[in-house]
Amino acid sequence: MLNGAAVKRLLKTGVRPARALVFLCLLGGLAPALANQQASPSVSSSVSPAADSQLRNALREAVNSSESFADEYDAQVWLLDMSSRLTRYIKNEQERLRFLTLVHREASRAGLQPELVLAVIQIESAFDRFAISRVGAQGYMQVMPFWKNEIGRPDDNLMNAETNLRYGCTILKHYLDREKGDFIRGLARYNGSLGRTKYPEKVLLAWERHWFVQY
Repeated sequence: MLNGAAVKRLLKTGVRPARALVFLCLLGGLAPALANQQASPSVSSSVSPAADSQLRNALREAVNSSESFADEYDAQVWLLDMSSRLTRYIKNEQERLRFLTLVHREASRAGLQPELVLAVIQIESAFDRFAISRVGAQGYMQVMPFWKNEIGRPDDNLMNAETNLRYGCTILKHYLDREKGDFIRGLARYNGSLGRTKYPEKVLLAWERHWFVQY
């Protein structure tokens, strides 16, 4: 179970450290490799100048297509950080960046922390866009199809990433607001397990261990 100290750590909001230091730390692994290549062309490296250029271009494209970041630098820091954490689930770099841009946009639109949404997706579908549960919930955030009829949009495709994230984030925000920001009760409502704590604890633990940021 999630202990009290972990929850406090998860929910506290302190002064953000210098973003420049975080960005340099995230990119730190690139500098030695590139320096080695300049000093000795025969030395092989897992990070080539071409790959570095591709990463920068992909980041720039993702940033420019997003309307939810405060500025380009914030976007680069967040996307690079989250992309490195998401590698085990989504192997393709550009696919990861497109997905993360959508998550950030839809979470921000709904008034949610994007990292919480990532934790929910990890527990709900393990980032499988085409996941279907035994009760028929679909996609990344395991949205029940009946919601489409509830809002008069029966033709919406819940396997579409943007559609699924918009539904899921909107629903999650509704339940959290209904429970006045209580994560345990709000997440339990989202999961349909109000009164039990197993699901909320799994999400909060995933958030703390894999997605929580403080920069």
